[in-house]
Amino acid sequence: MTDTRVRRARESDVDSMVGLVYELAEYEKAVHECHLTAEQLRAALFGDRPALFGHVAEVGGEVVGCALWFLNFSTWRGVHGIYLEDLYVQPAQRGQGLGKALLTALAQECVARGYQRLEWTVLDWNEPAIGFYRSIGALPMDEWTVRRLTDGALAALAEDGQSG
Repeated sequence: MTDTRVRRARESDVDSMVGLVYELAEYEKAVHECHLTAEQLRAALFGDRPALFGHVAEVGGEVVGCALWFLNFSTWRGVHGIYLEDLYVQPAQRGQGLGKALLTALAQECVARGYQRLEWTVLDWNEPAIGFYRSIGALPMDEWTVRRLTDGALAALAEDGQSG
């Protein structure tokens, strides 16, 4: 690989990272659900109180991959962990170890800060990703099912709480 590195995201990376998020959404067949703007990502990563963090993978000075993450907390372990929201490497750059390098950077963040978990979800049809995660020792949490409230259901539940 020529001039490859993984590093913490900088404000100058925001536009590239937004593009990568849209590429990921397209790959996951959900681009119609992606509404991220550069302004939103910039505020989340670099605003007054950042709650989102990121790493990028560069090849030859060009951002070709990213990991966007935030802190979670395990009440059972009593410490924070990292929840990986998005991990994406452009198809032409896959197979060179960039995905593993991004995950390694997050594992190093965990170890350095005393966090005890690095967690994420993967679509059940994404066999290449599942195989990669298996190869690095990531365990499936098959007994857990993700639930999500958005849009009308989220608003309706919030409204129910105001009427009582």
